[in-house]
Amino acid sequence: MDNLKQRLIYGFGGFGLMMTGILGNEWTFGVVFLIISTVCLVEFYAILQKHNYKTLFWQGIFAHIVGYVITFGVLMQYFSPQYYAILAVLSVGMNVQKLYDKDDERPFIAMALTWAGLLYVAVPFWALQWAVFCKGYYSYQIILGLFFLIWIHDVVAYFIGSQFGKTPLFARISPKKSWEGTFGGSLSVFVLTYIITQYLQDLSVFAWFGVACIVVVFANYGDLAESMFKRSLHIKDASEYLPGHGGFLDRFDGILLISPLVAIFLQLIQV
Repeated sequence: MDNLKQRLIYGFGGFGLMMTGILGNEWTFGVVFLIISTVCLVEFYAILQKHNYKTLFWQGIFAHIVGYVITFGVLMQYFSPQYYAILAVLSVGMNVQKLYDKDDERPFIAMALTWAGLLYVAVPFWALQWAVFCKGYYSYQIILGLFFLIWIHDVVAYFIGSQFGKTPLFARISPKKSWEGTFGGSLSVFVLTYIITQYLQDLSVFAWFGVACIVVVFANYGDLAESMFKRSLHIKDASEYLPGHGGFLDRFDGILLISPLVAIFLQLIQV
């Protein structure tokens, strides 16, 4: 199967899965993004372990699932926020466990990398839930609009950059990114935002353009941060889970920096 055909098959398949989760209800959203976020974290830990950096692999995955489920339960009003204390108990447990690990000569590094994965990968997906439920109920419009803005930025920036890009944006980390592509992607975000405000009205015009500003500024940073992670380990793709597209981390790198900021912004303006 040639690369283009692979990209199309996995691209449309992944898009269909996400749309099923987003447009279904709060439960389909919760399940689909629990799967996506867990696979992203698995990739992060697997990359590190493949390069001889130990982590508390399964404990980190378990902590993420617990944190994600607690967040979903709090927002659905099944749990009180005090349930987040369970994460503190898990943290203590992981620290105590490492004290008895005689085979690891660098136990503190393993602990640090485990929590780095949770902070870099897991927490943004917990924050994504806070953004989606910011109005007190599940709003498919918020996550749908957010992903459309990220996607249009990435697609337009790629095509304009590949055709007209001459000025490197951040050559040390990602030589192919250009200022021309960035400007094109940014302009497309604001055009699409105007269109979104006409149809997705769970957020005000002000809120949508605030989200757009966050996307414009941090979509590139999300991609660059993941590129920095891969470049430091001399790898091209996070995994081969999505042939033709790299790994899940490669597809969702933008949301890792954007979703916490969007969640904070929407909470602060009390939409």
